[in-house]
Amino acid sequence: MPPRNDRSVALCVGLSFMCFILTAHCRFPTLDHLQPQASEKTQARAVIHLLKRLLGDRSTEFIISVNRSMSKDSLDVCELRSTRNNQIVATGSTGVAVASGLYNYLKYFCNCHVSWSGDQLDLPRPLPQVTGVLRINTKHRFRYYQNVCTVSYSSVWWDWPRWEREIDWMALNGINLPLAFTGQEALWQEVYRSLGLNQTEIEEFFSGPAFLAWNRMGNMFEFGGPLPQSWHVNKLNLQFKILERMRSFGMIPVLPAFSGNIPKGILRLHPSANVTRLGPWAHFNCSFSCAYILDPRDPLFLQIGSMYLSQVVKQFGTDHVYNTDTFNEMTPPSSDPEYLSAVSRSVFASMTAVDPQAIWLMQGWLFFSSASFWRPPQIKALLHGVPIGRMIVLDLFAETEPIFSYTESFYGQPFIWCMLHNFGGNSGFFGQVESINAGPFQALTFPNSSLVGLGIAPEGIEQNPVIYELMSELAWRKEPVNLSKWVSLYAMRRYGSTQESLGAAWRLLFFSVYNCTVPHYRNHNHSPLVRRPSLKMNTEIWYNRSDLFDAWKLLVEAAPPLMSKGTFRHDLVDITREALQVLTSAYYLEIAESFRSQKLPELLTAGGVLVHDLLPELDRLLSSDGNFLLGPWLQQAQALALGEKEARLYDMNARNQITLWGPSGEIVDYASKEWGGLMEDYYAQRWGLFVNTLVDCLHTGRPFKQEAFNQEAFKVEQGFVYNGRKYPSEPTGDTYEIARRIFLKYYPQAMKRL
Repeated sequence: MPPRNDRSVALCVGLSFMCFILTAHCRFPTLDHLQPQASEKTQARAVIHLLKRLLGDRSTEFIISVNRSMSKDSLDVCELRSTRNNQIVATGSTGVAVASGLYNYLKYFCNCHVSWSGDQLDLPRPLPQVTGVLRINTKHRFRYYQNVCTVSYSSVWWDWPRWEREIDWMALNGINLPLAFTGQEALWQEVYRSLGLNQTEIEEFFSGPAFLAWNRMGNMFEFGGPLPQSWHVNKLNLQFKILERMRSFGMIPVLPAFSGNIPKGILRLHPSANVTRLGPWAHFNCSFSCAYILDPRDPLFLQIGSMYLSQVVKQFGTDHVYNTDTFNEMTPPSSDPEYLSAVSRSVFASMTAVDPQAIWLMQGWLFFSSASFWRPPQIKALLHGVPIGRMIVLDLFAETEPIFSYTESFYGQPFIWCMLHNFGGNSGFFGQVESINAGPFQALTFPNSSLVGLGIAPEGIEQNPVIYELMSELAWRKEPVNLSKWVSLYAMRRYGSTQESLGAAWRLLFFSVYNCTVPHYRNHNHSPLVRRPSLKMNTEIWYNRSDLFDAWKLLVEAAPPLMSKGTFRHDLVDITREALQVLTSAYYLEIAESFRSQKLPELLTAGGVLVHDLLPELDRLLSSDGNFLLGPWLQQAQALALGEKEARLYDMNARNQITLWGPSGEIVDYASKEWGGLMEDYYAQRWGLFVNTLVDCLHTGRPFKQEAFNQEAFKVEQGFVYNGRKYPSEPTGDTYEIARRIFLKYYPQAMKRL
């Protein structure tokens, strides 16, 4: 724990932008009814229990209360003060406001840290004093969290303890508008049965658990299924707990609504319904794709949509915000603005038929993913089919492609500026810190801005925690942070250490690998390490590799006294993994050039180092830390099964999603993960096949044929999906010894290749 003067510096820098009083008025009275349902006492009790889970007996040193009247404009506020006996009194307008204010106190007074990859909670004793009253507030009505894909890429196998931990993380980071999509298939099954579908028709519609996000969006069906009845029961019970806990903090959970995606069996019952069969999605054929979409203008749409939403409200209650996405990565049958307005008007009508106070929360991803279709007249028509203020648009990828900037702030509809950041839950360092540091404030001052909040919307989580801590904190700032000072303090509290080299390492990372400034860049890990090998692979990166290697050296040198810190062990593994990922590209280039130049000795040398040393060492490194293991992902999936048949189904789903992503590799490696076990039995095997194939080509004089190689690679990939091997869920090996050995061996190689 740093001496008191270091905490004072942290406090001065960290909170200098937080202590302000905001006067603002709400431009959208249509949103005024979106308020916490839980009583003030319930919300306060939720925060008290959170602190107990987080701090144990030290939680009694905090006095918590919630007072709605502190906020006159629905904008959250928290006040903190010290008592004479060294307790901290925290009062806020909601439970979320109190939790977020307390986390800021823990960060900037106590030098503590909470993240997906571990906590650093060495609380000083006694608690540091707050001088006077510290008032922390936000100018953002909503702080949104999740992406419709997160439920598949990250939380698909979670049990209640993991969900409890995540909801605590949400509260600490100020989230008050989270998606709550768990268990919806159980309700859909009841609706379909009441409409007259038989069980076979229902089972042929639902995809497997790992692919439900895209089943819900109308991209695919059936693959990975059928969903067992035990799945429905389990997830329904889990959703009840999730909603109760979210609401207890004063959050407003977002529930699902009907988009028009229907089972084929509906056509048997309603042959004259106005249904369009879409084309294939993402390299799938029509065996598992080409969804049936019911025209929202058809009376049957209102019937099905209101039946479903009635079930949602009956089972889950409501906070009046519903998400559904029309035309997600699908082209509408007509670009006529009148048609598009009629579509959104009808979708919204199916909500208000059940809940007259409904607000439609819509992802704005379609405007980016199908930009050639969605021109200003089409965007405006879709948005204006819903009364102004009754729709909230998520500007989903605003750190890279801010849609509000060329749509006159979504033509007046309220919107939330979101950071997407991650695709597929991929491993790998990435960030756009300058963009996310400036973007929300630019949106706030945009002419006639209709901004009502900030959001965090990654496809997958549990990666790059520094980016998510920065983004969540910006909702409580009145101006951009000093990035250099901010990340220096981040390093200090993440490790509980004042070693200057740690801050220096993080500054190197923050202004290189975490600061991508390439226009229109999508963070989808394209490293050759995690892609099916070929002779035409993308090895470009957006930063100076020497910055990464210098930061790696600093962390390795600082390691010995810090290895007892789980947060440091995680980061030592992560930066070593990133360095080896970059080195894989260098060895790949040598392999490819040696093959083209027909230099067999050089090919054998570079290929031998990669396949027989670097990748095995990387697997050993990853296997030494529980955050980087394949085993837990598979064991969590199998733990949900009732019987061997379900266990095999869930295991296939879990393995396929992170590798082939489809029966024949339709989106192969989209959701790549650098995990111990996966590195050895999937990526390393594939690279060994590639090197051996090239060597054989040089021996025999035959050309390398990519298609023939892909067929052989598919056998390796499919072999992994069905190998039945049990992978450890506990780490093995000494992280420091492995990381140090790798560093001594490969750091000189890295510097040689700069």
